[in-house]
Amino acid sequence: MSRPRPIRRWQALSKPQRIELYVRWSLYIVAVAQPLAAFGSVAGAAGREELPTGFRLLLLGVLASGALNIVMFRTGLAAYLGRRSHPYGWTALSAALSVGLALTAMLTGGPLTPDSPTAPAAGVMATMAATCWITAASIALPTRRALLGGLVLVAALTVPPAMAGAHPGAVIGIALGTAIGSTMAAAAARCSAWMAKVVWELDGAREAQARLAVAEERLRFSRDLHDVLGRNLATIALKSELAVQLARRGRPEAVDQMTEVQRIAQDSQREVREVVRGYRTVELHTELIGAASVLRAANVDCRTELAGTDALPAEAQSVLGWVVREAATNVLRHSEAANCSFRLRVSGGTAVLEVENDGVPAVPPSRTEGAGSGLRGLRERLAAHGGTLTAAGPGPGRFRVTAELPMAARESVA
Repeated sequence: MSRPRPIRRWQALSKPQRIELYVRWSLYIVAVAQPLAAFGSVAGAAGREELPTGFRLLLLGVLASGALNIVMFRTGLAAYLGRRSHPYGWTALSAALSVGLALTAMLTGGPLTPDSPTAPAAGVMATMAATCWITAASIALPTRRALLGGLVLVAALTVPPAMAGAHPGAVIGIALGTAIGSTMAAAAARCSAWMAKVVWELDGAREAQARLAVAEERLRFSRDLHDVLGRNLATIALKSELAVQLARRGRPEAVDQMTEVQRIAQDSQREVREVVRGYRTVELHTELIGAASVLRAANVDCRTELAGTDALPAEAQSVLGWVVREAATNVLRHSEAANCSFRLRVSGGTAVLEVENDGVPAVPPSRTEGAGSGLRGLRERLAAHGGTLTAAGPGPGRFRVTAELPMAARESVA
C-alpha cells in the first residue's frame, strides 16, 4: 500500500530540512497570530458597542501586516542561516505598516480612556503589531539593530497617543505589554532559528567527517602503494645502472643484474595487484576500533558484539576488515545515523558479520539496494574467497549489511 504524497515528501526530507520546516511554520503561525488576536479583540468590543466603520476597516490592514510579517520571517530566517543578506527593505516596510496601523487604531475612536469602547481593541492591535514586528526583526536583523528598532517602534506607538491625550495607564500598558510580549516571543523565535542553524552546521560537519574518512582511506592506499613500489623502484634503478656499467665493460655479470631487475619488477607487479584488489592483510579488530572511533566522532552511538574474532584466519580477517571499512564509510556518507552496531559470530565454520544502522532517508524506488560501487566491490572480494554479501533494510529507516565468509578462505589468485 503506497503512502500518501505528503508522508512520502516528509520522509524524503533530511533531518535538517525537517527541523527548518518546523521552525519556519512555527514562525508563520506567530505572524498569523497578530491578525487573529486583533480580530478577536475587535469582535469582543463590537459585542458591547458598535465601533466606528473606519476602525473595523483596519482589520484588512492588519491582515496585510500579518502577510507582510510572514514574508519578513521567511526572508529573515534565510538571512539568519546565511543564505541571503539581511532584508532591510522588508523590515522597514513592515515597521512602517505596523506603526501606521497601530496609531490609526488608537486614534480612530478618539483618545484612549478607560470608558472608551475602542481602548481594549486598539491596545491589542498596537501591542500585537509591535510584538510581531520585533519578533521577526530579532531574526532578520543583527541583534543590536533589532533592539534599537524595537525601542524606536515602542516609542513611535506610545508618544503620539500620549500627546493626543491618551490615558497614562493605557500608554504604559501598551509599552509594558509590548516589552514583555516581544521579549518572550523574540527569545523563543531566535532560539528556534538558532536550533535550525546548529542542525545544519552539524549536518555539514557530518558530511565533512565523511569526506575526511574517504580522504583518509585514499591516504592509506597511497601509503600502501608507496611502501610497495618505493623500495623496489629504487632497487630497480640502482641495479639497472649497475647493469649498464657492467655491459659497457663487457662483464658477464650484467646479465645476472638484469635478471634480478626482471624478478623485482615481477614481484612489484604482483604486489601492486594485491594492493589494488585490497588483499593485503588487515587486522579485523584494528579496523573495528578505527570504525567505531570515526563513527563516535560523528555523534553516532556505535556498539560492537564480537564472538570468535581470534579464531579467524588472517586472510578472513583481512576480507572482513574491508567490509567494516566500507560499511562505516557508507554510514557516514549515505545516512543520518544515530546508532550503528557491528555484530560478528562464527557458526558452522562460517563467519557472519552484520553491520546495521538507522537514519536511512527515503529513496526513490529506482534505487535498488547494493547499487553502489562500494558494495559491488565488497561482493567481488567476498566471492573470491567463497563468501557472500547481502544488503537490505530490516525496517523503516534502517539498513543492514551481512557478510558471510567460510573460515577456510580460498587463496586469492594474483
